[in-house]
Amino acid sequence: MYDFVTSKDCICENSFKYKDMLKRNPDVPSGIVPMSIADMEFRTAPEITEEIKRYLDHNYLGYTDISDSYLNSIVNWMGKRHNYEIKKEWIAPSDGVVTAIGDLILSTTAPGDGVVVFSPVYKPFKRAVKMKDRNLIEISLILDGAGYRIDYEEFEKVAKKADTKLLIFCNPHNPVGRVWTKDELLKVYDICVRNDVFIIDDEIHHDLIMPGFEHTVMARISKDAGMHMAVCTAPSKSFNLAGLQTSYAIIENPDIYKKFKASRLDGFRSVTNVLGMVALEAAYTYGERWLDECIQVIYDNYRYISEFIEKNIPEIKIFPLEGTYLLWCDCRSLGLNKTELEAFMAEKAYIFADEGYIFGDEGIGFERINIACPNQVIKETMERLYYAYKIYIKK
Repeated sequence: MYDFVTSKDCICENSFKYKDMLKRNPDVPSGIVPMSIADMEFRTAPEITEEIKRYLDHNYLGYTDISDSYLNSIVNWMGKRHNYEIKKEWIAPSDGVVTAIGDLILSTTAPGDGVVVFSPVYKPFKRAVKMKDRNLIEISLILDGAGYRIDYEEFEKVAKKADTKLLIFCNPHNPVGRVWTKDELLKVYDICVRNDVFIIDDEIHHDLIMPGFEHTVMARISKDAGMHMAVCTAPSKSFNLAGLQTSYAIIENPDIYKKFKASRLDGFRSVTNVLGMVALEAAYTYGERWLDECIQVIYDNYRYISEFIEKNIPEIKIFPLEGTYLLWCDCRSLGLNKTELEAFMAEKAYIFADEGYIFGDEGIGFERINIACPNQVIKETMERLYYAYKIYIKK
C-alpha cells in the first residue's frame, strides 16, 4: 500500500496552481489546497524518486541521447497497459504534449488550413492553432440528458470542406471526462479518412481510466488507423511528472514523422530532459501498482463528492467521471453568472478550480475540479462549499 493520505511535504513557491490561487485571492486562509491545474497533490511514486536519485549519483546532466531502454519502456507500457502494439521507430520524444501538438500542426497543415476541435476543450489546443496561423473550427459537443456526445453531422459537413485538414481529438476528453467508446472512435475516424483529415489524438490522460470504463487508443481501431493520426501522450498526468517535460508522439506515418522531427530541429528543440527520461522509464517499468492504487483513490474521491453534492447541494450536477482526475460540474442552477460563480467559489467557498468558460462558451456556468488529492482535502473542500452554499445561495 502506498501513502495517498499525506499531502506533499511542501508547497513549491513557484507552483502554478498555488501562485494562481494567491493571485485570485491573496487573503486565502492557510492550508487551502487549490484544485485547478492538473497536478496531483500526492507524493511522487517512490520507485520514480529512487531512480532519479540513483541516476544523479552518476552526476551526468549534460546533453543526453535517447536510450533503447527508454524507448522499450514506452513500447512495453503501451502493449501491456493499452494493448497497443507499436515500434520504437515510431516514437518521437517531445518536451510536452502541447509542444508536440504545435509541431504536428506545422507538420500536417499550411497557414490558413482549417483545424477542428470539439468544444468545450482544453484551452491550449485553440491557442496552438491560432499561434500557428491556422483557422480554428470549433464544433460544440452535444449535451443532453445522457451526457456529452459528438455532433457527427456537423463534423461531417466541416470535414468535407477542402481547407479542413486536421482534427485535434482528446481521449479521455478534457474537461468533460468522457472516455470515448470504440463505436464513437470509429465514427470519427471514418469521417476523417473519407475526407483526408489527419488526426492528432491527445491521450495524455489515457492511463487514468475509472472502474467500469474501457479506453481504446484510436490508432488500434483498424489495421491502417495509425497511418492517419499521431498519438500524443506522456506520464505527466498519470505519475505527476509535468515539471520534468517528458512527453512523446507516436507517429506511424513516416512522412509525418520526418516532418515532425524537422519542425523540432527548426525550433532548436532537439534535446530531451535527461531526468524526464529517467522518470518516464521508472514510471513505466516500476510504477503500475502505484498508478492502480492512485486511480482507486481518485475514484473514491469522485464517489464521495457525487454522494455529498446529491444529498446537500442538488442544484449542482456532477458529470460521470469516466477518465482523468478532473471533475466536470454543472453549476448553472445556482443562478449565478460566470463572474458571480467565480467569486463565490474563490471568495466564499475558498475553492480554486478552473472556471468552465476557459474551455469555451459551452463551459459557462461549469467548474472543472481537480480531485487528485487526499480524501481529507476533498472532505474539507465539500464542507466549505456546503457552508458557503447555505449562507450565500440557500439563504
